[in-house]
Amino acid sequence: MSAEAGTSVAEAPASDSPAFKRVLVKVSGEALMGDQEYGIAPDRVRALAGQLRRLTELGIETAVVIGAGNIFRGMSGAAAGMDRATADYGGMLATLLNCLAVQDALEKLQVHTRILSAIDVSEVAEPYIRRRAIRHLEKRRVVIFAAGTGNPFFTTDTAAALRALEIGAEAILMGKNGVDGVYAGDPNEDPAAEFLPELTHREALERGLRVMDTTALSLCMDNGLPIHVFGLDDEANIERVARGERVGTVIRTPGREDRDR
Repeated sequence: MSAEAGTSVAEAPASDSPAFKRVLVKVSGEALMGDQEYGIAPDRVRALAGQLRRLTELGIETAVVIGAGNIFRGMSGAAAGMDRATADYGGMLATLLNCLAVQDALEKLQVHTRILSAIDVSEVAEPYIRRRAIRHLEKRRVVIFAAGTGNPFFTTDTAAALRALEIGAEAILMGKNGVDGVYAGDPNEDPAAEFLPELTHREALERGLRVMDTTALSLCMDNGLPIHVFGLDDEANIERVARGERVGTVIRTPGREDRDR
């Protein structure tokens, strides 16, 4: 990966006031693994919780969606011969484990947190109700959305786009593991792959760039929802993006951000 490419973008100075009032932070499950082959690394969870707390201290209403690639990935289960729908439900349960770990870390930092699940697990999480989620956010609680959309065949990327639109988030902040933005190719395989500091939703779709799945990208494009893609290797990147710095890649469609929002 070309680290220099990601830092070559002209950065806007950080503002004393945040750039957003409400955001949804999308984090891959792999980001919680650290150097492990699978599972949850407590230091990575604590680092993420610290950054989420900083968003609340800035006055930003914060929602979170966490993937499950560190525990169970539905597609992998399907590829191994498991029924795809069953595998996806396993993935939804795996997201809940990650959500519980992050909630625990946040509450140890005195950050009030609620998990809202798309499937019924009433002993450990509230059911997802849109108005309840918005009310929690208005009360400055971090809201973590668990179990994806609650339906098989949809990824947590799609869940992030859907929930962000439902709660009226101004942007998706997408933290990537091991990459610092969007490239024209895979920087791990092609060190000369071009870093793309900004592009439109349509360009990302037409070029088949691995930002998020096509359903999620289409949802964001149709509703003018910007996506900020950045690396999580620097633990301060979430706050930097929230303050308005140009970090990583911005995906947006000019003229659509304010339409119907």
